[in-house]
Amino acid sequence: MRIRIRRGVSSDTLEVWPDGRGEVRFVTPHKGPVPHDAIHLFVERGFGLQRGFWGRVAEGLAPDDLQALASAGGHPSASRARAADPGILQLLQAERLVEIFEADLWGGYQGDEADLLALAGTACANSHVPLPLIPTGAVASVRADLAAFARTWTDLPRGGEVELEWVG
Repeated sequence: MRIRIRRGVSSDTLEVWPDGRGEVRFVTPHKGPVPHDAIHLFVERGFGLQRGFWGRVAEGLAPDDLQALASAGGHPSASRARAADPGILQLLQAERLVEIFEADLWGGYQGDEADLLALAGTACANSHVPLPLIPTGAVASVRADLAAFARTWTDLPRGGEVELEWVG
């Protein structure tokens, strides 16, 4: 699935072309130095999470519908923590890992892999989901891919675009 992200002033525009379907366009507010949904792509690809955010979009779910799916499936929050529906397991695992890698990227966290995975394990446990299996080299690979993307994104002018690919 082809993904295009256009850099904006206070938000970015994402256009995706799920296989066999028409274009899906959505806007996402700036949440940090790089688009949150781009971090999802690198994390989900690196950890083999086929049913996270991008896998679900490739299946035909609109990004806005994912919020409702997660809420209906028991997405834990401080006010309603409970075990999540197994159907949203990878969606929640991806979100927790993305948060950890965002913190890593934003703050220049230079902890080792074991420390990063310990944080991820705690985040997953707080959401009542297990930490996914960690492929050998995944943390280093995701960190390297995110660092390269961040350099590209930072140099991109407003209105500039970057194209990515989701292969599920």
